[in-house]
Amino acid sequence: MHLAAHFPGVNSTTVWSDPRSGSQIDFTSFEHLARTAERGKFDFFFLAEGLRLREYDGRVHDLDVVGRPESLTVLNALAAVTDRLGLAATVNATFNEPYELARRFATLDHLSGGRAAWNVVTSSDAFTGENFRRGGFLDRADRYTRAAEFVSTARELWDSWAPDGVPRPFAHHGRHFDVCGEFTVPRSPQGHPVVIQAGDSDEGREFAAGAADVVFTRHGTLEAGRAFWADVKGRLAKYGRDSDDLKIMPGVTVVVADTDAEAQQDAAEIRRLQVSPQNAILALEQVWGRDLSSYDPDGPFPSVDPEPESGFVQGRVRVADPFAVAAKWRALSEEKGLSIRETVIETTTRQSFVGSPQTVAAGLTAFVDGKAADGFILVPHLTPGGLDAFVDRVVPLLQERGAFRSEYTGSTLREHLGLAEPVWKG
Repeated sequence: MHLAAHFPGVNSTTVWSDPRSGSQIDFTSFEHLARTAERGKFDFFFLAEGLRLREYDGRVHDLDVVGRPESLTVLNALAAVTDRLGLAATVNATFNEPYELARRFATLDHLSGGRAAWNVVTSSDAFTGENFRRGGFLDRADRYTRAAEFVSTARELWDSWAPDGVPRPFAHHGRHFDVCGEFTVPRSPQGHPVVIQAGDSDEGREFAAGAADVVFTRHGTLEAGRAFWADVKGRLAKYGRDSDDLKIMPGVTVVVADTDAEAQQDAAEIRRLQVSPQNAILALEQVWGRDLSSYDPDGPFPSVDPEPESGFVQGRVRVADPFAVAAKWRALSEEKGLSIRETVIETTTRQSFVGSPQTVAAGLTAFVDGKAADGFILVPHLTPGGLDAFVDRVVPLLQERGAFRSEYTGSTLREHLGLAEPVWKG
C-alpha cells in the first residue's frame, strides 16, 4: 500500500472554524504535516495549485481570501527539513513552458536527493488565462494534446544530459512547442521526476496510461474503484507498459476514533461543518450558475433551471451537464426528503474511511487487496494536525498487517513507489 498526504489548504474539506486549525500559508503548517507524513513513512506530500483566486458573484471566494503560496517554492523549503518524503507539486501544463518547468522540477529533484514529483493539470478557462495575458487561448479539446507534448518535451530535456554528466544539444519541433539549445540542469537522481495525473475524464485516463506514474482519482465505492482500475490499467499495454508502472491513488478522507460509533458521530459533525449553510448554497450555485442566496439551505430545491453559460462563479470547473446534475439532486432530495444542505452533504462526500483504527485499517486494506487502488492520498480536514491520529493509530496497524512499510527501504520517491528509473533516451 502507498500513502500520500494532501495539504488541506483552500478547499471545502478543510474546517477552518475548528479551534485546532492553523494557518494555511505559514511554513510551520507545511512543515508539521510533512514531518508527520514522514514519521508515518508516507510515500509523498502533495500540494494543489491555484493560479487565480476564485470569485463568487464578483467577489473573492471566502476560502481564497488568505491566498495560496506557490507550490515548488514551498517544496524546495520542505526538502531541507525532510529526508525521505516525496515532494509533489501541482503545476499547470497550459500556462507554463516546458523548458522552465523541467528546469525547476529537475532542480527540486537534485535538492531533495530524488524526491520530486509533478502533478500535471490543465486548464482552458479564460478566467485563469487572464492572469497570463492569454485568456482562453487553448481549446478544451487541445488541453491534453498540449499537456502530452509538454510532458514529452520535459522528458526530452531531462534526457539531454547523459548519465555520465555530459550535456548534449537539445531540439524539439512539435505542434505546440519549438525548443532548441542546451538544458542547464544535469540528469537528476530519479532520471525523471515522478509524473502524477489528476482527473477522471476519458482524455485524462488516456493521458495517464501513456505518460503518468501515478493517477490521483476519486471514487466513492469499492465497485467504482475496481471499474476505474480495470479501465486505466487495461490501457497500459498499448503504450508498452505493465500494470505496476502506474499507481492508482484515490483521494480519501479518514475519521478515526476509539469506536466505530464515535467515529461515525464525529464524521457526521465534520460534514455539517464542511457544508455550512453558506457552502450548501454555494455548491448549488456552482451547478445552477445563478444567484440562489434567497433560498433557505434547510428548505427545498429551487424550481428554476441552471444557467448553462453562466459566469456567476468563476475559478471552479463547472459540471459538464448542470441540467443532469440538477435533476439528480432534485430526485434524491424528493426521494429521501432531504433539504438543500442535506442533499449537498450526501452528494459531495469524498470517499471516506470512518471508524476505529482497526476498522479504518481493514477498509484501506480491502481496497488495495480488491484491486480498487494501489494506495491513497489522504485529505485531512484540519490544517496542520489532521494526520496526527492516522499516523499514530492506523499506520501501526497497517504495518502489523504487513500492508504498509515499517521503514523506508529506498531514498527516492521512485523507490518508495516501486517505479523503475526511466531508461535514458539520449
